[in-house]
Amino acid sequence: MGDMGRQALALATMSEPTTTELLGAAAGGDAAAWNAIVARYERLVWSVVRGFRFDGATAADVAQTVWLKLVENLDRIRDPERLPSWLGTTARNEALRVVRAQQRTVPSEFEFDVVDDAAPALDAGLIEDEQLAELVAAFGELAEDCQRLLRLLTTDPPLDYDTISELTGRPKGSIGPTRGRCLDRLRRIMQRHDGVAPSNQEGPA
Repeated sequence: MGDMGRQALALATMSEPTTTELLGAAAGGDAAAWNAIVARYERLVWSVVRGFRFDGATAADVAQTVWLKLVENLDRIRDPERLPSWLGTTARNEALRVVRAQQRTVPSEFEFDVVDDAAPALDAGLIEDEQLAELVAAFGELAEDCQRLLRLLTTDPPLDYDTISELTGRPKGSIGPTRGRCLDRLRRIMQRHDGVAPSNQEGPA
C-alpha cells in the first residue's frame, strides 16, 4: 500500500482526524481530506469575509480566493494546528485587498456600504431562534468592531483567544471584557427596540 493509500485508510478509521493529518493527506492528493478541511473551516472563512459587508458575489469570490491560496500552500503550512489563524488572516488580507480595489474604482462621494443578505444566517446563532428578527436588527446597530468580535467568538469550530487577538489586533486580555461590553450594548439596543428603559448607564468602551 502506497503512502496515499495509508493516509486514506487512516482517515477512514479515525472519527475525527487532526488538522495536521488532514493537511498531510490533502497535500498528497486526497480529495476526501480536502473536503473535510473545507467543511471544518468554511464557517470561519465566511465569518471573516462577511464582516466586510460585501455583496454576495464578492464575498463568494473572496472566500474562493482564500481556499485557492490554501491549495497553493498545502505543503508549506509550518504549524498545521494554527490553520484557523492562517485562514482567518488570509481571509482578512484578501478582503482588505478587494476593499482597496473597490475604493479605487468607486467615486469618493459614494459610500460603499452594501449589506450581505446572507449575514443574518451567521448572526442568528447568538440567541434563540424566536428572537432572530430582534437580534439581527439590534446586531446591525453595533459598531463594526463589536460585530466582528462577536462573529469571531461564535465561529464553529471555535477560535482560541490567541487567534482572535491576531485577527482583531486586540490584546488577548481585553477580549473577554470587550465581549461583555459588546453584549451589554446589544442587550440595551434590544431593550430600546422593545420599549424597555435600560436599568443602568453603560460603562466606558
